Amino acid sequence: MITTLLVANRGEIARRVFRTCRDLGIRTVAVHTDLDADALHVRDADAAVRVPSYLDADAVLAAAKEAGADAIHPGYGFLSENAGFARAVTDAGIAWVGPTPEVIEQMGRKDAARDLAVAAGVPVVPSYALDEDPATFAYPVLVKAAAGGGGKGMRVVRSAAELPDGIAAAKREAASAFGDDTILIEKYVERGRHIEVQVLGDSHGHVVHLGTRECSVQRRHQKVIEEAPAPALDDDLRERLHQSAVALGSSVGYVNAGTIEYLLDATTGDFYFLEMNTRLQVEHPVSELHAGVDLVELQIAVAAGDPLPFDQSGLRFYDHAIEARIYAEDAFGGFLPQAGAASVVHWPEAARVDHALESGQVVSTSYDPMLGKVIVSGRDRETARRRLVAALDDTAILGLTTNTGFLRALAAGDEFTVPGGIDTAWLDRHDIPPPDPAEAREIAARLWLDAFAPQAGPFAADGFRMSASSAPVVVGFDEPATPAARVPVDTVARVTVHQVELAHHGQRYVFVRPDAAADHGAAAVDDTVTSPMPGTVLDVRVAEGEQVTEGQVLGVVEAMKMELALKAPYDGVVARVGASTGQQVALGAELFVVEES
Repeated sequence: MITTLLVANRGEIARRVFRTCRDLGIRTVAVHTDLDADALHVRDADAAVRVPSYLDADAVLAAAKEAGADAIHPGYGFLSENAGFARAVTDAGIAWVGPTPEVIEQMGRKDAARDLAVAAGVPVVPSYALDEDPATFAYPVLVKAAAGGGGKGMRVVRSAAELPDGIAAAKREAASAFGDDTILIEKYVERGRHIEVQVLGDSHGHVVHLGTRECSVQRRHQKVIEEAPAPALDDDLRERLHQSAVALGSSVGYVNAGTIEYLLDATTGDFYFLEMNTRLQVEHPVSELHAGVDLVELQIAVAAGDPLPFDQSGLRFYDHAIEARIYAEDAFGGFLPQAGAASVVHWPEAARVDHALESGQVVSTSYDPMLGKVIVSGRDRETARRRLVAALDDTAILGLTTNTGFLRALAAGDEFTVPGGIDTAWLDRHDIPPPDPAEAREIAARLWLDAFAPQAGPFAADGFRMSASSAPVVVGFDEPATPAARVPVDTVARVTVHQVELAHHGQRYVFVRPDAAADHGAAAVDDTVTSPMPGTVLDVRVAEGEQVTEGQVLGVVEAMKMELALKAPYDGVVARVGASTGQQVALGAELFVVEES
């Protein structure tokens, strides 16, 4: 019996595990760094212990011993798939809420897992050996890291000429993320769907599946929206996916929760094993709602040695569920990471929300950019989709830009309405147009008039502009005496004399008075190359006085799984270098000055 559980993680997943522990009467322990000393997950726990890093396995294990924990749940990310940490936990006599260290080692690497899948009779993606002649490959190919996951260390290569650069980039990213630059080269399926099967096993030899998930809505291999069950699969294909996943889990003696990931070729209908995630997934809530179970409760029971409370025939499937991931990123501005203080945070009430963000909280680039997950369900997919749109309408985050408006536009769009209509590369081929700000601008005008009507206001004379756009827009009203009457009741906004910031259909807008520019500092001159996102300088490739050509890479900035090359705007001479490798830089920081020849 487990009485005290430590979560070796932070943020929304730590809070989600604590929620189930409270229901079960289990005492909870959080770990935290100095940056997270007052975080929500720390306040949720019964006890908390400081660690220098969430990746410091020795410190986390020591914290568990100090707090008297008899179980450790790793969440996802950080140490969740670290076989050495899992082994140290079990060797210390503490229950590990996850698969055995041996299975983590077997399945945690894509190359080893691939061999086990073949042995279990599970189809795998055709691959190429690194020593083969690249000229003989059938392009495009996917270069990907053998270790880790989360879309890191993956590059699509479309010709033999591009292969060396693709391999180098994947190796560099894999080494940085996982400490292992081993890579695989596989066939790249242009129109593929990412289908998952949630499995669960116990220490008594039972393995069951909890249905499929559709995770094809991705950008740069990073999941955006997930749903369960995967739509538009015929019964025979769905059953073959289920049987394949259970067969693989049984063949390796899988215990606890895990996910088998497949690539479904939308053109041929063939499916291939991709990898196994030996942990709880970010998207586990949709499987919980679809299968009517609490996966964390089942994980804890299995870790305590209990058999599963049902067999496959005892499972029933219910509503269709959809989850949207809220990220700190500017989805309509190149998906660049964002940071800053979330001045106002409003989560929807008519949805399940797993989050760790509250008003006044500072969001940094030190951790993953995911701020929370909005999850809904309905009797069918269309009902769930409509509920997701409504929930995103009711989600408002001010102070920094998030992808909420992008998710809302995507969920409301025609393409997402079609079951199974979006493949894994769809978002890389298509742009979601930003919403028209006209309605939000009118709401902002009415809010400003409501607050400052006695004053001679900019709406009556010189207009308001959206963020830094140069042309103010005048908003006129037929009934200026009653502006608030037409403001939506769920509008979340901050109104000052100088600007109105509000969220409308999830999208954050900032409307600024034209005469308020002086309050925000002068813009950088044209020869200055600034950081387009807060992050870390990975590489500086030029020195002061060096001659450069237009488009030449001056340096590389990285944040939140994204690398961005900074290029010379024209032929010229580098007049100043304000960046150094390893330097933490803010959004808009001046990094290079190039004087035009």
